Amino acid sequence: MSLDYDVIVIGTGAGALVSALRAHDAGARVGLFEKGDQVGGTSAWSGGMVWIPNNPHMAEAGIDDSADEAVTYIMAMSNGLIEEKLARQLVEAGPDMVTWLEQNTPTRFQLIESFPDYHPEETGGKTAGGRSLECPLYPFAELGEWAARVTRGPQLDGSTRMGESPLGNQPVFGIDPAELERRKERDERGSGQGLIGPLLRACLDRGIEPHVGHSAVELITENGAVRGAVFETSEGRKEVRSGAVILATGGFERDERFRQAFLRGPLERYASVPTNTGDGLRMAMRVGAALGNMREAWWVPMIDVDVPGRGTTAWMINPERTWPRTIMVNPQGRRFANEATEYNALGAAFHVMDATGYGYTNLPAWMIFDQEYLERYGIAVHRAGEPTPAWLIEAATISELADKIGVPAHQLAATIDRWNGFCAQGHDDDFNRGDSAHDRYWGDRRIGAGVESTLGPIDTAPYYAVQMRPGALGTKGGPRTDVNGQVEHVDGGPIDGLYATGNVVSSVMGGTYGGAGGTLAPAMVFGWLAGNHAAETALARLALTN
Repeated sequence: MSLDYDVIVIGTGAGALVSALRAHDAGARVGLFEKGDQVGGTSAWSGGMVWIPNNPHMAEAGIDDSADEAVTYIMAMSNGLIEEKLARQLVEAGPDMVTWLEQNTPTRFQLIESFPDYHPEETGGKTAGGRSLECPLYPFAELGEWAARVTRGPQLDGSTRMGESPLGNQPVFGIDPAELERRKERDERGSGQGLIGPLLRACLDRGIEPHVGHSAVELITENGAVRGAVFETSEGRKEVRSGAVILATGGFERDERFRQAFLRGPLERYASVPTNTGDGLRMAMRVGAALGNMREAWWVPMIDVDVPGRGTTAWMINPERTWPRTIMVNPQGRRFANEATEYNALGAAFHVMDATGYGYTNLPAWMIFDQEYLERYGIAVHRAGEPTPAWLIEAATISELADKIGVPAHQLAATIDRWNGFCAQGHDDDFNRGDSAHDRYWGDRRIGAGVESTLGPIDTAPYYAVQMRPGALGTKGGPRTDVNGQVEHVDGGPIDGLYATGNVVSSVMGGTYGGAGGTLAPAMVFGWLAGNHAAETALARLALTN
């Protein structure tokens, strides 16, 4: 039977687009399919950074790095969940992928100045940055009608780059409003939009136009080999035959049964596209894929916010919790973690079990701050001087605030007194907040470069609280893959014709998060490798049959 394509890619996030580009340039006829009506996936909602150790832009800037240093750093955080061969493949292939994209597509990368790794004091970590890259602004006017077909998330609208405003940062610091207005002329977008835009343009230039509204429901197999996929469309079921299939369908965070079956603890909110319902995982399981890392997600704390025109929206709380004059407390009114630590690691604190009560010790959790904090920063879309919204709790005293959120008043008062003492002495003796270069980078560096960027007293009434919920950028468990992105069978060896990349797979990063872009980089690097390998093997097989 003739093939519709040599390689089909299911999904349109960054990993999918890179897979499609690489497969095409290796000589394959490529089909690109998207479940939703818009393209870009969660990548388009993201910060758009890629964590590529030893990348060519580091060398240009005179920053020393090596694959060995990066592998040492990754494995130092493994806890037995990371395969060293995959970690090495990531860091050795990453620089080549960056160079290839810059030479063959409109995609460009640049360093984010001084952005440290997420655990920079670990062996092999970088305290002064260099490994996290971002794309410059991309003019979406270059995409024509496709500009309006790229999905945009509720939090980052694409008007800024990550080097200008950390993930979720509101308000944007230090950008001239006139510059933001100028960007509208050609619809210049940054962050995840700035990454997806040029990748999509490169696909369109090659004649690879995404087929939207195609929900993959089944893999076509012949004698155990994958040879295409079945899609549900508005026109009915459609079979698409191919020499290889690359799954890039995102995680399973939007599927309640999968969440309950696999995740280590509660996941209540999502920073991902609604189409991430585990389609790729489901199809891979049916053909015998081995699974790994199933309990893990890219955890992130979130709050519920009423956004005008959008209703209640799950809002990531990242720099907001690192700025001075705020802490987090648990139901006992006690702090339970370094509030400024990276968001994925913070997820572990939400999942601590109470062995006696058999509940979660630190849920519900509350972010506590004062009027001075609100005056300086606001919170999500709310600003000082506006009526206090229903999702934000206000009180004239700490005791009243404690009563409103249901925590012991005497303990909350003691916790805040202790915190204020740490701020006065310049060190957090309980959780060492501000000791790490990471904490200080994400703090308010307008105040200073030291611990003062994140330590500040809570002492100005009225006082505020907002409930924090365990959320995720996406899950990161799924089919195990090899160094070429081939899906492995539960009985060992690769499944012929099946590849996968991104959040649909068992992440090379295990339970950790190396640095900003640690989600997108593996998706793109292994997508690049999978695209090349899938094209070469499919074309070689075709040559043998002709």
